Amino acid sequence: MKFSALMLSSHSLEKSVAESDSGQCLLTPVELESEFLGVDGVLVRVLYSALNYKDALAASGNRGIVRKLPLIPGIDAVGTVLEPNDSGFQVGDQVLIAHAKFGTSHHGGFSSLARVPADWLVKLPVGLSPVDAATWGTAGFTAAQSVQQLLNHGICPDSGEILVTGATGGVGVFAVQLLAKLGFNVTASTGKLDRHDQLLELGAAKVVPREEIVDLSESPLSKNRWAGVVDGVGGTTLSSAIRATQIGGCVTACGLVAGHELDLTVYPFILRGITLCGIDSANVSQKYRQQLWDLIGSDWILDVKSVREETSLQQLPDQVEQIFQGSVCGRIVVRMPV
Repeated sequence: MKFSALMLSSHSLEKSVAESDSGQCLLTPVELESEFLGVDGVLVRVLYSALNYKDALAASGNRGIVRKLPLIPGIDAVGTVLEPNDSGFQVGDQVLIAHAKFGTSHHGGFSSLARVPADWLVKLPVGLSPVDAATWGTAGFTAAQSVQQLLNHGICPDSGEILVTGATGGVGVFAVQLLAKLGFNVTASTGKLDRHDQLLELGAAKVVPREEIVDLSESPLSKNRWAGVVDGVGGTTLSSAIRATQIGGCVTACGLVAGHELDLTVYPFILRGITLCGIDSANVSQKYRQQLWDLIGSDWILDVKSVREETSLQQLPDQVEQIFQGSVCGRIVVRMPV
């Protein structure tokens, strides 16, 4: 059985190093036989994948993401089971694929076929179509984890303002929309003020430029402002948000596009009792992943059409370049060839 994919090879990496083309998409379209994926595990016909910042890094040959070569990247995939191989799944079951190795050290979702261990699969909730599930993808799942952590720490709509940083990004648009659905007063921070109206339509009560959030003073604490924070940016944005979080508040962290260092004192934690929760979407248990996806497909269902742009496998390299240019807003969903 033949299938289409985008491949990252050692040859493309060598070319990139030689030409110093950092940040360039190195994916090559290929046609392969299904045997290329091996014979163990569940074979899935991929219907949709999605483009994440992590995928863009992989597509440019980032050695911190890419763990093997050749590699088909893509950390998200939604499709139907073709060969269950005694996994407990049935032919035709609609599933999501998610695991830390998928698209990094195991061939991923930028492909019309994928073969993975059964415990990497989650049954698609009844309330979600395949394209909507791919729209949520890892970014939406990360946003849902972040919101769940705020709730777990007792943050409720009466607690006060919730800040969402990087609000036009994949995580941000879902965090804004989901928090608004749950009744929270959301302040959305973004560097793309041309998206102001879109964020208001998604449910933000207020949209502010990211410069308003960043505090470059040397004060260990800022004025109490946020009851909770969903941060997808990192760096000085995250440290500033922590310093401005009120007593008993909760800050979730899942991104580093503004930097991986955190310049802080312990004062926000020992004088205000703030909780900082790291969000890891790759290594959660299959049981928890299924539970949260079931919630996404029921009580937390959202209309996600407005936050997605569909593209084809052939057009995906151009979208990777847009990720690096910072011009992508929301989610890029990749429709696989039939």
